[in-house]
Amino acid sequence: MQNLLSDVVVVDLTRALAGPHAAMMLGDLGARVIKVETPVGGDDSRGWGPPFVEGESTYFLSANRNKESVTADLKSEEGKEFLSKLVCKADVLLENFRPGVLDRLGFSVERLHELNPGLVILSITGFGHDGPEGGRAGYDQIAQGEGGLMSITGAVEPTKTGVPIADLLAGMYGAYGVLAALHERSVTGKGRVVRTSLLASVVGVHAFHGTKWTVAGEMPERVGNHHAQIAPYGMYRTKDDIVQVAVGSEGQWRTFAPIVGLDPADERFAANAVRVAHRDELTTAIEAAFSAEPADEWLRRLEEAGIPAGKVRDFQQVYDWEQTRSQGLLIDVDHPTLGRIQLPGPPLRFDDNPYAGARETNLPPPRLGEHDESVRAWLEE
Repeated sequence: MQNLLSDVVVVDLTRALAGPHAAMMLGDLGARVIKVETPVGGDDSRGWGPPFVEGESTYFLSANRNKESVTADLKSEEGKEFLSKLVCKADVLLENFRPGVLDRLGFSVERLHELNPGLVILSITGFGHDGPEGGRAGYDQIAQGEGGLMSITGAVEPTKTGVPIADLLAGMYGAYGVLAALHERSVTGKGRVVRTSLLASVVGVHAFHGTKWTVAGEMPERVGNHHAQIAPYGMYRTKDDIVQVAVGSEGQWRTFAPIVGLDPADERFAANAVRVAHRDELTTAIEAAFSAEPADEWLRRLEEAGIPAGKVRDFQQVYDWEQTRSQGLLIDVDHPTLGRIQLPGPPLRFDDNPYAGARETNLPPPRLGEHDESVRAWLEE
């Protein structure tokens, strides 16, 4: 299989999660990603733990597959010269410094495009590169709060998501923007700057909650494990466990209601709008019915009826699940310290290589400076 981005070289100056995730996505698509790290300590996330396995941070392992690692002190003349050579041979440069830091290092946008007019630059910040608060440092949970996401998550008090979703989304948006800029460059020959931020990533996924406020003037509220605008759609207790059910249409409601002993024409529940208004009553009625049988029995009945439903799995159950494995969501790599390990895999599949993202071979997350010699030798070719 031909790697989709095999002709693309990416210089990754990022650390922590948002930028590394964007670079990893490009690496998953076949790009050569050269991660430039500080000689002492490297990427901050190499020290984030526990857990550590044989001294390796599992946090770092999660965001740095399909990369090479080189070290350079970008404040030194030697480091600046090294980065300049890399920029001249690169197609993409990723950075997530606070606004102005790269300029002070001598690598302003103007200087980077002087070195390489075709360079696509991705800049990820916390709150944007300009505006009254554009210089603020950004971390995921801060952005989840400032961007409104926590105000609609949880049951009682504002709650962050279980994964650093602002970081991950910023990385995804960034990679998406890079691909668009690379396409444009194939026509114009010129690179451009792509910008996103943790704040932008969170506001960008407000979805129907955003329009509820901007169009209807209604403040979105927390509804716990139930959908804010559809009912019944949420998590329900059965005799022995919990299940999730999503009744997304009036046709599904008419099928679902008799299964739990309800009249679909009951005036409290006859249409979605009134079901939402009477959500608590509806939940009580559904759980009263569900309490008679174990979860597996309800899931069987709902599956037979064509009603979307499912379990709430822990991570062991997810990674042991044959459906997860069938989608290529686990990959095996040979790590230089840890040996053969499994990693969560690329979330994209392509028809001629359906189980391993878009690469012939996935690379393990690198040790700090593992590719110092090979990359420097390549630069002198």
